[in-house]
Amino acid sequence: MRNILYVVLALVVLAVASCGKTEVHNPNELAVRAAKVYYDYLIAGNYEAYVDGFYRPDSIPGSYREQLIVNAKQYVGQIKDDHSGLAAVHAVSAKTDTARHVGRAFLMLCFGDSTKEEIVVPMVLHGGNWYMK
Repeated sequence: MRNILYVVLALVVLAVASCGKTEVHNPNELAVRAAKVYYDYLIAGNYEAYVDGFYRPDSIPGSYREQLIVNAKQYVGQIKDDHSGLAAVHAVSAKTDTARHVGRAFLMLCFGDSTKEEIVVPMVLHGGNWYMK
């Protein structure tokens, strides 16, 4: 599953480069883009990839991972009931502390009932990749 994450993040970087922009090295931009990718997984129903976007320094049992996937599905189901689903996610900004390898990504969730909510996603930098905390 992590390989999928690496491929998606690489595609995001390539897409930006193909638009005539230089490769992004700004940690704030990288953190908020990673958070957006994880929430895009949620919208697409790729709950496994969303769950794999969380930083876990130790391995977890498969049964616990399955519970996290079920929780993600229930979260999306609750959003459908409350707000007619999650229509889009927009990256707003991020604030990172590169010395401590942590940050906060700010995302705007756009719901199907036309309401919006800005959320803060705690992030951690590990092995050169940003993960949700």
